[in-house]
Amino acid sequence: MTVFEGLLPRPVRVTSAGGTVPAARAPVFAADPSLPPEGFRLTIAAEGVRIEAADAAGEFYASQALRQLRGPAAFRAVDHVTGRLPRGVVEDWPRFGWRGCLLDVARHFMPKYALLRFLDLMAAHRLNVLHLHLTDDQGWRFEVPEFPRLTTVGAWRAGSWVGRRPDGTPDHDGRPHGGYYPVDDLREIVAYAAERHITVVPEIDVPGHSQAAIAAYPWLGVTGRPMEVLTRWGVNDNVLAMTDEVVDFYRRVLTHVTEIFPSEVICVGGDEVPATQWATDPASAERAEELGLSGVDELHGWFLTQLITHLESLGRRGYVWDEAIGPTLPERTVVGAWHLGVDTGRHDVVLCPEEHLYLDHRQSDHPDEPIPVGYLRTLADVYAYEPLPTALGAQAQVWTEHLDSPRRVDYAAFPRLAAFAEVVWSPAERTYEEFERRLVTHHLPRLDALGVEYRPPAGPHPWQTRPGVPGRPR
Repeated sequence: MTVFEGLLPRPVRVTSAGGTVPAARAPVFAADPSLPPEGFRLTIAAEGVRIEAADAAGEFYASQALRQLRGPAAFRAVDHVTGRLPRGVVEDWPRFGWRGCLLDVARHFMPKYALLRFLDLMAAHRLNVLHLHLTDDQGWRFEVPEFPRLTTVGAWRAGSWVGRRPDGTPDHDGRPHGGYYPVDDLREIVAYAAERHITVVPEIDVPGHSQAAIAAYPWLGVTGRPMEVLTRWGVNDNVLAMTDEVVDFYRRVLTHVTEIFPSEVICVGGDEVPATQWATDPASAERAEELGLSGVDELHGWFLTQLITHLESLGRRGYVWDEAIGPTLPERTVVGAWHLGVDTGRHDVVLCPEEHLYLDHRQSDHPDEPIPVGYLRTLADVYAYEPLPTALGAQAQVWTEHLDSPRRVDYAAFPRLAAFAEVVWSPAERTYEEFERRLVTHHLPRLDALGVEYRPPAGPHPWQTRPGVPGRPR
C-alpha cells in the first residue's frame, strides 16, 4: 500500500519518498519532450511541487492527478483544501489516444449546463473524446440557420415511449420533449471541452435514424409524406431519399458542422438502415440502376461515400458505425465497431462493443434496477474489458432512450465510466479487487464531492428505483 494508491486512472509508475509537503503549494511547470504524448511526471518534494509534461494535455492531466492527491475536497466548487501532500514521484501516460464517451442528446436533450458538467466529469477521468450524438428519429439538436425547420420542428416531439417491451407501451406519455443548441452554445461547448483537452466529435446520423429531419422537411424522405418526430424507440423504416437534392442538403449541413466543430473526425452514422422503403420505391430502384449499383441495398454505402468525400474535401475524416463498412467506403474513414468481431479491414477503428461498453444497459438483475435494458453489465464486467491494442482506442456509450435527466445519466454512467477510464488509460495488468478497493476508499468520495448521483455499489438507492409505471420517474 502506498500513499498514491488513490490515483484513478491508475498511474504507470509511482515512487514514494516518504514525508509530506503543504497541499496549498503551487506547482512549477516544465516541458519534457522525452515523455510520451499526454504524459507527465509529477514530483512532490521538500522544495516544492514540479510538473513536467510532454505537451499541454500532459500538463493538464498532471494537474488532475495533483487534484486527486489533494483529496475529495479539491473536487468541490469552492476549494479550501489545506493539509499536506505525500512526497514522491508519479510518472504517467495514457495507453490509448482515443479515450471516448458517446453521449446521446437526441433521444433526451441534455441542457447546456448539464453538458458542460459532463465535460468536467470526463476531464476528471482523463477521457479526451466526447462523441456527441446530435440527431436521430426522436430529435434534431443543433441549429442550422440555413434550414430553420430542423430546430423549429425537428427538435420537438409530442412525448416519449413509456418503458420498454414487454412492460412498456408504444403509446407515448403525452409529455412534450425537446430542445437544441444554438450556434453560440455549440461554440461555447467546443471551447469549454478544448480547455479540458477534450475533442467534441459531432454525429449527424444518416441515412437511417433521420425521421426528425424528415418531419422538418418531408421531401428528404422516400415517401415525401408529412410525419411527426418519432415518439418511440427502436429501428425505424423511414430513411432518406437517395436524390441529388438530399445529398446537397446534407453536404450543406456538414459544411456548417465543420465551421463549428474543429474535430478532424465527423461522424455520419450509417447504422441500422433498413432498405424496406427503397425496395418498394420505384424511384429508389431507378436511382440504384442509374448509379450502376447491383441493387437498392447499395444505396446506403453510396450515400455515405458522397458525404464522407465531401468531408475529406474540407480537410476532415468521416466516422461511421460498422454496418457501413463496404468496398466504396473511403480508406481514411474511422469505424466505430459496436459489434464484437467485426472486421474493419483497412480502416482505423474505435472499439465501442455493445456487449461491454453500453452504459445504458442494466447493472444487475434485481427487480429494483430501473428499466432493465440490454445486456447485464456490472462494474466488474466493464473493468474486465480488454481493448485490442491495434485500435485507435475505445469508447463507452451512454444512449438515453431511458435516461431522461442528468440524474439518470449519472446513475447509468457512474461508477462504470470510472472503470472504463482506467481501462483505456492504464496498463493491461490490473485486478478488479485492487480497483474496487481504491474506488470505494478514494474515488467515490470524489464523486460525492462533485455531486454525482452514481449507482451505489450495493445497488440503487430507493429514490433511484422506478416503482409503478415502468420507465417513468415517480
